[in-house]
Amino acid sequence: MNDYISLNLIITPLSSDSTDLMAAYLADVGYESFVETPEGLTAYIPVKNFNQEDVKTIIAQFPIPVEIKYSFKVEEGKDWNEEWEKNYFKPILIDNTCVIHSSFHNDFEKAEYEIVIDPKMAFGTGHHATTTMMVSELLKLNLEGKTVTDMGTGTGILAILASMRGAREVNAIEIDPFAVINARENVQLNIESGNAHCDSIEVNVFEGNAETLMKLPKADVFLANINRNVILADLPLYVDAMKPGALLQLSGFYEKDIPLIEQSASLYGLSVKSIRTYEGDWACLTLTLNA
Repeated sequence: MNDYISLNLIITPLSSDSTDLMAAYLADVGYESFVETPEGLTAYIPVKNFNQEDVKTIIAQFPIPVEIKYSFKVEEGKDWNEEWEKNYFKPILIDNTCVIHSSFHNDFEKAEYEIVIDPKMAFGTGHHATTTMMVSELLKLNLEGKTVTDMGTGTGILAILASMRGAREVNAIEIDPFAVINARENVQLNIESGNAHCDSIEVNVFEGNAETLMKLPKADVFLANINRNVILADLPLYVDAMKPGALLQLSGFYEKDIPLIEQSASLYGLSVKSIRTYEGDWACLTLTLNA
């Protein structure tokens, strides 16, 4: 069992933008999981990686004008799988077609696609609205024989589903080394599960940023469930990594961000094919790269 530090942050005034940005900054210094609270955010990091000076620096340089108070404590010897099962990660059924559960779940609904995810303090269990929408939209696509790229794969859930649905080649990229290990473990879990569609799973997981795309074959379908600023900064690299006529499926941002992303996308020859929103005003865009 691993010992973790739980860092509790009280943010005033509280907003989704401030918690999302705080999680991003903390992830950069090694925090592995984040749970929103009524007052702010709780973040988790292995005890050996905790540095209080990192927290002080992030708070001092935080660009949104808010008041931030923090406290922390050691969570000794927890069975993190049990914690996820009890408090955070419940089996989820999406569109009555895809069920996502962990290896420690025994009671879940059956579906055509059954994905096993052991998050181990990493992002991406299917419960966040953006992941739910990405899965739902992916279920609508014909992926037989296609090349798929999943940028910012997290736990690997979208890449695994793409492979299950017949993609010929699936390449997943993740910048966080811990998440890379977790994604590879989850790919193997599904290969070994014996579930339907799992015997042909093959996902290549790479550690790196968007520049890694230059080393990979161009995609027929490109997936990116990342925050707005990363999408806007890396969009030219995404387009360069796509075939003419390819689909680009984006989420990780709010409905209010859609015009900004549409405007940027049009500069790179992308046309909006569909727009979807979900609870909390989260959005998902599907775009086509003009041939």
